[in-house]
Amino acid sequence: MSGEGTPSAFLATAIDAVKRAGEIQRAALGGAFQIHKKGTIDLVTEVDLAVERMIRALIAERHPDHDVLAEELGGPTGDTRSRYCWIVDPIDGTTNFAHGLPLFCCTVALEVDGRLEVGAIYDPTRDELFTAERGKGAFLNGTRLQVSQTQTLIDALLVTGFPYAVQDKMTELVGLFAAFLGQARAVRRLGSAALDICYVACGRVDGFWEQGLNAWDIAAGVLLVEEAGGRVTALDGGPFNLRSGLILATNGPIHDEMLRVVSQFHALQPPR
Repeated sequence: MSGEGTPSAFLATAIDAVKRAGEIQRAALGGAFQIHKKGTIDLVTEVDLAVERMIRALIAERHPDHDVLAEELGGPTGDTRSRYCWIVDPIDGTTNFAHGLPLFCCTVALEVDGRLEVGAIYDPTRDELFTAERGKGAFLNGTRLQVSQTQTLIDALLVTGFPYAVQDKMTELVGLFAAFLGQARAVRRLGSAALDICYVACGRVDGFWEQGLNAWDIAAGVLLVEEAGGRVTALDGGPFNLRSGLILATNGPIHDEMLRVVSQFHALQPPR
């Protein structure tokens, strides 16, 4: 049983956007398309741009007074700001997509007055649609999600990622990865932060941490985890800030243990 009910107009827009994105991504996967570099290892493809333009046009048609913040074409300009801001990543996992590795998705979320209200993430290669609406739960293909019940870090499967500036912070990033590797059952690195967080929400993994992220990488996923009964904070345990780039998202029971690992690791680092 789904229990999801009829989505709101805003969630319906998010669902339509990510599903249409999935059609474009599926059609292009494994084919010939242009790939450009935004940085040393940061890629953008013509498919990213095509998907983002499609989503912007869809939002402009349905909600013409709303703002859009998206990875490839930026955010609103000018002094006027809407109460409503759509946060879009046309392809989360672009490096995977560019190499033909089927671990990527499209993610769309809506902030209203600075608070996340709806989110949708679609993985076209698995036909998995993750959705959430504040106060109404999180769902995978219509089935309600619940985070795992894993109680201890040694029994936990964790997932993380590295930012595109990984070469500049290699010691810190790999060091913290090793610290968790020594305390958890296993640690994975999949290449899509949005899917990582989805997998926390549906109980496939128990915890996720990362730094150097952008709002569009994680906005929809954060709402999913919260609505599935999980916990989201900054890496130091403080309140989560979507635009800080720092996140710890877990099932709840292992959250404090993960915070201790982070704290103990940083306490052992030489002062900068």
